[in-house]
Amino acid sequence: MRVSWLYHHDKKNTCGHPVWIALMVILAGAAGLLSVSGCKENADKAQDNGIVLQQRLRAFVQTLDPMNVRDTTGTCVASDVFDTLYDYHYLKRPYEIVPQLAAAMPTISEDGTCYTIPLRNDVYFHDDVCFPGGKGRLLRAEDVVYAFKRIADIKTRSVSWWILDRRIVGLDAFRDYTKTCKKGEVDYDRSVEGLQALDDTTLQIKLNEPWPQLVFWLTYIATAPVAREAVEYYGEEIGFHPVGTGAFKVDRWLAGAYVEASRHPRYYDHYPTEGAPGDKEAGLLEDAGKPLPFVDKVIWRIVVEDQPRWRLFLKGYLDMVGVPKDNFGQVFTSGVNMSKEFTSRQIRMTEFDEPGTFWVAFNMQDPVLKDNKPLRQAISYSIDRKKYIDIFFDGRAHEAFGFIPPVMPSYDPNIITISNSRYDMAAANRFVEEAKTIAGGKIPRLRVAIGGTDSTQRQMCQYMQRCIESIGLDVEIELYDWPTFLEKMRKGDLQLLITGWSADYPDVESFLQLFYSKNIPYPNEDRKSTRLNYSHESHSRMP
Repeated sequence: MRVSWLYHHDKKNTCGHPVWIALMVILAGAAGLLSVSGCKENADKAQDNGIVLQQRLRAFVQTLDPMNVRDTTGTCVASDVFDTLYDYHYLKRPYEIVPQLAAAMPTISEDGTCYTIPLRNDVYFHDDVCFPGGKGRLLRAEDVVYAFKRIADIKTRSVSWWILDRRIVGLDAFRDYTKTCKKGEVDYDRSVEGLQALDDTTLQIKLNEPWPQLVFWLTYIATAPVAREAVEYYGEEIGFHPVGTGAFKVDRWLAGAYVEASRHPRYYDHYPTEGAPGDKEAGLLEDAGKPLPFVDKVIWRIVVEDQPRWRLFLKGYLDMVGVPKDNFGQVFTSGVNMSKEFTSRQIRMTEFDEPGTFWVAFNMQDPVLKDNKPLRQAISYSIDRKKYIDIFFDGRAHEAFGFIPPVMPSYDPNIITISNSRYDMAAANRFVEEAKTIAGGKIPRLRVAIGGTDSTQRQMCQYMQRCIESIGLDVEIELYDWPTFLEKMRKGDLQLLITGWSADYPDVESFLQLFYSKNIPYPNEDRKSTRLNYSHESHSRMP
C-alpha cells in the first residue's frame, strides 16, 4: 500500500528528516495516506523561537501516560516525549530494529526465555519539579521495571496489560497481589522474578515461554521507561504531566486546542550515519552524525475538520497535513504528478508502503445482529468497497479480503479466491429476505457509528447508510468525537461501527491478536465481532 508524503525542500533539511516522529511514520501509519509538509522558515523566525515544526492532530489527545496511550493521536505526541528501549532505524528499509535507550541489542538465552539488556548511561529525564532541584536525573534500569509493574497493577486500570499478560515470570502473580491492595498502597519494590534491574544499566527479563515479538514490543510506547518520582508527584494527573526521556518536553497543553513542546537540551541521540542504497545520492545522509532533534519546538494543533486543516497548511501555519479527498485534484494532475502550484513552492513528494486494515464491525452482543447471520451477510454484500475507496481515497487503497494487509510478508494473495468479502447485490437481497424470516418481520432500525465529527467522516457514514438502505433496511448514523467513540466501543454501546487497525510492529501477529486468542486487546475488548473489511491508506481514520 502506498503512502505519499509531500514536503517543502530547504537547504537545512529540517523537515526532510523528521527523525523524532520516525516510529509513527514507519509503524503506526496505515497504508496509503497522502500527506504534505512544509518548512515555513520565515514564519518560524518571526516567532523568535528558533525552528518550529507545526503539526496537526485530527482528534483530542486523551493522555500522555505511555501505559494508557492507545491510538495514533496519542502516540504521535507521546513518541516525541518518551523514548523506548529500541526503535526502528530511520533510513534502512524495509526495517531494522536498533538500540535507542538500550546500549545494544539484547543477549538472549539459548531457550529464548531470558533477555539481558544493557542501557545507555547518558540518558536524562526531562527537567521537572518532580525531581530534586527540578533537574532530570539519569535513566536507570529500575525505571523500566517500574513501568512494567504499573501496567500490571490492576489498580491503574492500564489499557496495555494485554501485552504482558502471561508473558513474564512472576508478573501475573504481582498483578494478583495488587488485587489485595487498596489503591495507592501497592508495594512497587516487591520483587518480580522475571523483571530485574541487575544494576543501574542492566535489565533482565525472564519469560514464561519464548516470545519472539518481545523486542518489537520494546519499541512500543507502552513499554517506555517512566520515572517513579513523576508518577508519585502528579498522581492521577500524570497523564497530563508527561516526564520522559524523548527529544521534546511538553511545555503547554491546552486541551482541545494544541500541545506545545520544546527541545530536550540533554537529548542523547544523533542522526544515523548509514542508510539504505541510494540514500547518500538522495541527500539523506547529509546530516549524518548531527545531534537531534533538528527543530527547537514542536506544536501539535488540534484541527478536527479537513478543510480548516488544509487552509492552515496552504497559509503556512501547518508543516504537514493529510490531503483531503476534495483536494486531490488540486495537488495532482492526471492523478499522478503534482501540479505546478505545488512544485513551484518547492514541495516534494516521497512514497512508501504501510500496513493498515479498516472495517465495519458488528457488535455481536447486540440482540438484532448476534443471532441473525443472514442479516450480517446481507449488510456485507451490500457495501461497494471499491467505490468507497475511489470516493474517499482517490483510489489509493486496496480492497481487503482478510484482515492482513497486502504489504505484510505473510499476506496470501490467494485469499481473494476464497473470500466472501465482495459487493454482490443479488446475494445481499437474498440474504436480507432470510434475515427478515429469522427476525419475524421487519428488521429494526440499524445504527452505524464512526469516531469523528468532521464532514468527511459524516460522508463515510452516509455512504455506508446508503449502501445498507439499498437493500431495504433502515439505518441511522452516529458521529462521536474520538474519546467518546473509544469509550462507547469499549462498553459495547455501538451496533455497527467503522474502525480499523494500523500495525504496531512489522509482524502479522499484530493483526492476529485482534481476531483470535484469549488475549484480544482493543478494539475487540473481549467482545465477539465480525467485520466487513476494506483496507486504505490513512491511519488518521484511527485518530
